[in-house]
Amino acid sequence: MEEVDRRLLRELQRDGRITNQALAQRCNLSPAACFERVKRLRERGVITGYAALLDPAKLDLSLLIFVEVHLDRTTEETFERFAEHVRRSPEVLECHMVAGGFDYLIKARVKDMAAYRQFLGETLVAMPGVRETRTYAVLEEVKSTLELPV
Repeated sequence: MEEVDRRLLRELQRDGRITNQALAQRCNLSPAACFERVKRLRERGVITGYAALLDPAKLDLSLLIFVEVHLDRTTEETFERFAEHVRRSPEVLECHMVAGGFDYLIKARVKDMAAYRQFLGETLVAMPGVRETRTYAVLEEVKSTLELPV
């Protein structure tokens, strides 16, 4: 990937609503060349979409939780059923199958510990295949970014 494309991506990660004119100026391109490069990056699937970033505290979703999930068996059917339920759970922001001492790592956001207790009891442990969970409540977010180091 060319350095000019990397500059475009860095700027778009910082401000996805930037105008083509301003983006072109920041990256020392003509507006037409800038537009074509961004279009090409979208077509190649490098840029997958744009989103508004929201303040969780202002939406009463201040508690960030990480959960280790151990499944009772590691079969393809168990993985698929678990993943299907996770995708339908709005509290879950991210879910990653991992190698190591547990099967999945979940990142979730809820209002408070009472809301988490309800999510844990009514949703998470009721998911297919869940044998055990370990919860880690975040005390302080030291760094949180969506920007990739391009």
